Amino acid sequence: MTIDDQPLLGTAAWHASRNVPVASPSQSAADALAGLVGQDFDSASVVAVCEDGRLAGLVTIERLLSADPRTPLSQIMDSDPPVIAPGTDQEHAAWKAVQHAEPGLAVVDDDGRFIGLISAKQLLRVLLEEHDEDMARIGGYVRSGAAAREASVESVPRRLLHRLPWLGVGLVGVLASAGVLAAFEERLSAQVAVAFFLPGIIYLGAAVGNQTQTLAVRGLSVGVGIKAVAAREALTGALVGAVLAAAMYAVVAVGWREPALAVVVALAVLAASTAATLVGMFLPWVLQRAGKDPAFGSGPVATIIQDLTSLSIYMLLVTALL
Repeated sequence: MTIDDQPLLGTAAWHASRNVPVASPSQSAADALAGLVGQDFDSASVVAVCEDGRLAGLVTIERLLSADPRTPLSQIMDSDPPVIAPGTDQEHAAWKAVQHAEPGLAVVDDDGRFIGLISAKQLLRVLLEEHDEDMARIGGYVRSGAAAREASVESVPRRLLHRLPWLGVGLVGVLASAGVLAAFEERLSAQVAVAFFLPGIIYLGAAVGNQTQTLAVRGLSVGVGIKAVAAREALTGALVGAVLAAAMYAVVAVGWREPALAVVVALAVLAASTAATLVGMFLPWVLQRAGKDPAFGSGPVATIIQDLTSLSIYMLLVTALL
């Protein structure tokens, strides 16, 4: 269904109705009111005043009832009402009506021909749908608010179906982490102090990555693309890593009196924080591009990638520098 080959769904024309009161400018208020009696309109809050099929103005039912019955509509109509084109997005149409405090919004084509009227009830419905969608996006969902509510109240089997696959990826990552540690078993046995800082390095990398991941999911939910924030977020992650690295170097060098190990720990924190920032930034984007919900998948997958990365970086630095 189209008008002038433009799709209607989600546009002003899709919501407009022709089943509304229509009168001519020369008709009196009494005649216009008489034309309402016994008719079944989609909405009768506004009378569209048209001449030769073109919109001349709008008259609200309140204005019509309060006018002298003999007054022609041309004298009581709003001759310059807010109008919109058929292809206007439904949200823009609704907000235009709200801004002009109109009980209805006329849809006209480029030649001024009257296409229909969007009623107040329909405008309210559009606003509620758009609000529902916006709130769902802010919550990190890529679909509608209905999908968000369904995810909250769905059955236990469906909850498991949505969550277990992602956690299964995490389980594979845990096994991979065990494999990495096993590969460096001799190094850990020879210098036990190396193991003391593993939990801290992994935690700091994950914490930095989680902050970035939260910002990325939130940005995607409100239409902010990764390209718009990539450079600044990557620099921020590196700077945060540098600050944390300096703090860890001081703690290890002074507290354990191990300057060489302090350098390794500091470099590992810096590298892990930078890598975790990149993972936290781009993984939600990849999931969204793949049609998956970042709110479900980013956390488990990003965490295990960040942990494996931090662990591998630390152990490689230990092997190379100690």
